[in-house]
Amino acid sequence: MITHDDICFLTAVELAQLIRTKQLSAREVMAAHLAQIEHVNPKVNAIVTLLPDLAMQQARAADEAQAHGNEIGSLHGLPVAHKDLTITKGIRTTWGSPIYQDFVPNQDALIVERLKQAGALTIGKTNTPEFGAGSQTFNPVFGATLNPYDLTKTCGGSSGGAAVALACGLLPIADGSDMGGSLRNPASFCNVVGFRTSPGRVPVWPSLLGWSSLSVQGPMARTVQDVALMLSAIAGPDARAPISIAEPGAPFNRPLERDFTDTRVAWSRDLGMLPVDGRITAAIDKQQPTFESIGCIVEEGQPDFTDADEIFKVLRAWSFELTFSGLLQQHRDKIKDTVIWNVEEGQKLTGPQIGRAEVKRTELYHRVRQFMDTYEFLILPVTQVPPFDITQPYITEINGIQLSSYIDWMSTCYFITVTGLPAISVPCGFAPEGLPVGVQIVGRHQDDFGVLQLAYAFQQATGFWQQRPPGR
Repeated sequence: MITHDDICFLTAVELAQLIRTKQLSAREVMAAHLAQIEHVNPKVNAIVTLLPDLAMQQARAADEAQAHGNEIGSLHGLPVAHKDLTITKGIRTTWGSPIYQDFVPNQDALIVERLKQAGALTIGKTNTPEFGAGSQTFNPVFGATLNPYDLTKTCGGSSGGAAVALACGLLPIADGSDMGGSLRNPASFCNVVGFRTSPGRVPVWPSLLGWSSLSVQGPMARTVQDVALMLSAIAGPDARAPISIAEPGAPFNRPLERDFTDTRVAWSRDLGMLPVDGRITAAIDKQQPTFESIGCIVEEGQPDFTDADEIFKVLRAWSFELTFSGLLQQHRDKIKDTVIWNVEEGQKLTGPQIGRAEVKRTELYHRVRQFMDTYEFLILPVTQVPPFDITQPYITEINGIQLSSYIDWMSTCYFITVTGLPAISVPCGFAPEGLPVGVQIVGRHQDDFGVLQLAYAFQQATGFWQQRPPGR
């Protein structure tokens, strides 16, 4: 007999198959997850808007549709919650801000539409920092989300609620978004998988900046194969997103096995210039032999990331000014200081500054492209520090080096952001305190499937994902 606990920690692939073959009903799966949420969520505060009656109603409808022989989607019967930056029709969406604490949208985001079309069942929303700013999940509406491996530590962010929900068995899949590391950072801190897909792989709509490639949406799950399953449902072109990639999502359902013999991989501890905590470096260095054992030729090195910091900070500030300057005029007293700072940095920008950042980004892209002609993958830390104290808003120094802003400690993620390359965070072991550490695998331009293949090979060789948080 499959117990509630078994159900909640099965992979999404396994759950979908059991529902499809009628060994489990959608109602049984939903009831198990709702029971787990009731038991664990009060301790970690991952899911902040929960709709149990709607969830069970959807599960009953899913079972009835299957009983009548209706065609079912690849995610049929799987519970999902959406990041509280993602609009959901009829379900409160707050952006973690008091300004929107009672806001209920009248439409779904495109990623929500696609998850529903694939048969996933929406149960509510996951926590995020205010307006998704910063990789520490706390806000004045719902408070902080705690790291399930140590409740005194942060879970990262900004898709922190999603990562914790997955780690604790509250959900089998979750969506997130990533500008400076918001899919990768919390995955690393919570021992799950987060995939920053290529810009346009998962179309983003609605979006104020439809042509921007800085922020993407993507999948999170406990395993690489679950991330691939979810990506198969949410990827594919849509005319509402002008940079969407033409390739459909179905190819991500292909087997992930691959022979990596003689695949050249670049190994970087710090991208040649960044401070990284020794506990992170030690955990990742331990796994270099693992990549070699699956056939890779591993060589130390990285592209020249000159100007990456300036590029990201200029383009981020520009996007913050465009997105939040109106709110700042009307509600300055209700917006946190780091968001105000980022908007005001955007207000100081000149046209030539933005133009130079775009030119430098193009130059960086070509330097990285040429480097990746030699190396199929780049491997580096996801984060520069392990999970830190929940009462600390952000990291201010690493290895004695003072950091200049609230986002500097996320540089290992946002340097990759500005290249536009696909990058995944996969469980890579634990720091001495028992806190999770993730490794970041970066692939060539739009080679999302290749990234999944190497991540899967590493996952299968290590099995770190199987270690659950204590007592959750």
